[in-house]
Amino acid sequence: MVDIVSEIECENCGAALSINPGEIVSTCRYCGYTAVVGADKPFQLEHSLIVNNNNAASIENALRDWMREGFMKPEDLAKKSKILTLELRYLPFWLVPVDATSNYEGVLERVSPPSPRKGVIDRNYDWLVLGRKGAQFPTRDYSVPNTGKIPFDFKRIDSGANFLNSEMTGEEAIERAKDEVEVNQRFLAKQEVDQITSFNTNFRVDRPTYIHAPVWFSTYEYKGRSYSALLDGNTGAVLRADIPRTDFKMI
Repeated sequence: MVDIVSEIECENCGAALSINPGEIVSTCRYCGYTAVVGADKPFQLEHSLIVNNNNAASIENALRDWMREGFMKPEDLAKKSKILTLELRYLPFWLVPVDATSNYEGVLERVSPPSPRKGVIDRNYDWLVLGRKGAQFPTRDYSVPNTGKIPFDFKRIDSGANFLNSEMTGEEAIERAKDEVEVNQRFLAKQEVDQITSFNTNFRVDRPTYIHAPVWFSTYEYKGRSYSALLDGNTGAVLRADIPRTDFKMI
């Protein structure tokens, strides 16, 4: 069992903070003050909250609707599945505004004869970084909604939900975002050339926003096997879910 560090106090109201080892951004459950733990100069982060608009019943309905729709799913998936778990978690994200300009040179080999090419890829991103190290989340499948985002208000956190603090600072999130944007820029360049011989990216980064977003974690059982699903607490949309394998019969 992981011990909770309880001797740290909120710099705003003095209440004890519940911080797990590895978490370095704290949010007070009494006043909502958010700050970096152990920073030389205390400062409050720009902190937003995505409002949860669903309960366990509506999330189960949304998951079963997903089971009934789409391709490559067993026809009886919604009818024969059993929902095993439904848990609401507020996950910490950093939304990093990034302007990236990449200059590349390479060789186009898909036509004959191969020819040298060069170009510039200029993109603006609002890049989302999960503030938990070592955890996996489909950030590219999740978009921060234009509606439903409010200044952080701990009173709007659902009772019984699992609230997680960030394990990285805003500076670390910026470096993670730049690394991931670089990979995406290289992917775009590979659409233009088959072999990259030179690649350089310049970044312009604005201050990131710290966001807590509600995500429902679910597991369901179908024909004796367990599968996982993630649903957006704000919209009820399925972000990602395991699909049982369908066995096709040859006629």
